[in-house]
Amino acid sequence: MSDTVYFRLYEELNDYLPEEKRKRTFSLSLKGPTTVKEAISLLGVPPEEVDLVLVNGESVPFNHMTRNADRVSVYPIFESLDVSMVTRLRDKSLLAIKLARELKNHSTKK
Repeated sequence: MSDTVYFRLYEELNDYLPEEKRKRTFSLSLKGPTTVKEAISLLGVPPEEVDLVLVNGESVPFNHMTRNADRVSVYPIFESLDVSMVTRLRDKSLLAIKLARELKNHSTKK
């Protein structure tokens, strides 16, 4: 038995999708229990590019299991908005993690 889950990706995450799925809601048929992270990966989106996932309007972690008719909104890194109080994907802000990596890479290149 398969579940149909409805996805909407925002901003630059659309670059990972075929043209006909960009900037609109589309359905994805999933066979068996699937986590949000697995479903996002099936779409070709690297989870490390995702900063916030809402399922039916509520923030969820990557291990949240999808259900039939769920509506999933997937957001990229927020550069000018702090979502650390609402995101449930990781303990630290993804932008802070990305900046720390860039600083580390920059300091090792000297």
